[in-house]
Amino acid sequence: MSGDVVDLTGQEFYDEDDLEELDEDAAAPAELTAFDAEALSEQEEAERLAARRRAARGGSDDPHVVGGERLQKVLAHAGVASRRACEVLISSGRVSVDGVIVTEAGVRVDPATQEIRVDNARVLTDPDVVTVMLHKPAGVVTTMEDPESRPTVAELGARWVAEHADELEHPESVRLVHVGRLDTQTEGLLLLSNDGELAHRLIHPRYEIAKTYVAIVEGQAEHWVPRKLKRGIELDDGNARADRVIIKDSGPAGSIVEITLHSGRNRIVRRMLAAVGHPVSRLARTRLGPLTLGSLRPGQMRRLTGDEVAALQNEVGL
Repeated sequence: MSGDVVDLTGQEFYDEDDLEELDEDAAAPAELTAFDAEALSEQEEAERLAARRRAARGGSDDPHVVGGERLQKVLAHAGVASRRACEVLISSGRVSVDGVIVTEAGVRVDPATQEIRVDNARVLTDPDVVTVMLHKPAGVVTTMEDPESRPTVAELGARWVAEHADELEHPESVRLVHVGRLDTQTEGLLLLSNDGELAHRLIHPRYEIAKTYVAIVEGQAEHWVPRKLKRGIELDDGNARADRVIIKDSGPAGSIVEITLHSGRNRIVRRMLAAVGHPVSRLARTRLGPLTLGSLRPGQMRRLTGDEVAALQNEVGL
């Protein structure tokens, strides 16, 4: 909402005839409900006005940084919208800097140190904050260093940074860390990132998101296997339950099982399938929350798009 809010609480807007016409309008309820759902409550409106007053140039919470970049330019470079559209977003009170709503497009900010949000969604404005999707090959260790000199995901992350140094402002300081783990012989989707807040939430038990794996297992998987895995399997460290199980193929020589679950416990998929009599001979993670491995081949990496980062942030409440 833009502009000053005028106190109209003492005004009479309609008479009894107006009210009767509203009651008789069959199409109005759905439209009014949709309008009301988007409207700010009185408390939200008051908080927004207070934040605007605090953010006034020179105010106690003024996010303006002398020598910084203009806010609309920072937003445009981050891919939010065109510079003109970003100016509209700012003037509409939809942009905050370090928790303070900003309505002046000319405010200068530091994209490397300040948190900028649009409609309360975090905007990544620092080009050196990177999240990369890796198709981890089997045999690569999910560690930053390995005393046995086995190949590590850290080496793959460093390779990506070196190959994309021209896209970064300070490539020498960018160090990608694995987000969660895949055991050595498990293949598939793994994130590498230096976005500390996103990485923390993605691996925190409170924000565990759905993960999908495709397993090649020994033996012919019977029709009861999905039902048993979804009901729950008692393991050494407690009960484990799948959200969804599909037998993609089944035969005497082996079966292909797709399993989706939220748990991030160590080797959980292998242990669950072994518990129902089907040891895993090959395992790959194909989906992590809203992300899919797609056509990425083992060893290949790509930077997440802005939409993918936004979807991940939404998944973990950022």
